[in-house]
Amino acid sequence: MGAIDPAVASVLDTHPPQDHLDEDELLDSLDDDPAFESFREQRLQQLHEEFARAKHLRNQEHGKYTEIRDEKALMDIVNTDADLCVVHFFKSDFNRCGIMDGHLERLAPLHFDTRFLRINVDNAPFLVTKLRVQVLPCVIAFKKGISVDRIIGFEGLAYSEDTFTTKDLERRLLKSGSLIREKVNEGHDARTMQTNQNSLGGQGRTSKVIDDDDDDWD
Repeated sequence: MGAIDPAVASVLDTHPPQDHLDEDELLDSLDDDPAFESFREQRLQQLHEEFARAKHLRNQEHGKYTEIRDEKALMDIVNTDADLCVVHFFKSDFNRCGIMDGHLERLAPLHFDTRFLRINVDNAPFLVTKLRVQVLPCVIAFKKGISVDRIIGFEGLAYSEDTFTTKDLERRLLKSGSLIREKVNEGHDARTMQTNQNSLGGQGRTSKVIDDDDDDWD
């Protein structure tokens, strides 16, 4: 994917393509947008191309936070179907996994270039062993089937792990290259910090941090 004009990126991030919104509606919605007045033909062409690309990706399940129940299907997606993937290994009765789910669910519709997936560790015995998943929640970011980052519990997301925000998680994933560009705003973060505190209630289960040196699935 080539570089996107900053003005085009701003419009796409402010008016993300949705299943119910077509391109003409998007352009109509921009009539009163001051930034739209500076658009030239090449910008309009790039906006058209990016809108079409986004719709194509959404038709391939991008833009959603999807649970995969078969580990072979997950391997196929990560290795073949999508260049960028973020995978959450979880258990439904772990409070901290529920908190991580909330943040990933918020990121998925914003970052449609990346597939956001989750799999219950009970359904992935082979991958749990191969990837040495020993701490939950465990989020692994992949580029072309190769691991580029691993988030163990909430470690490294913020100074206070129980109040990390969606933006903190986005920033971490951006550093690994598993997301394309920053999209979460500060106002959104103020709401998600309280969600963390309420959901966790001072409880959660994690174990010691482990090292990993075999994160590709080939």
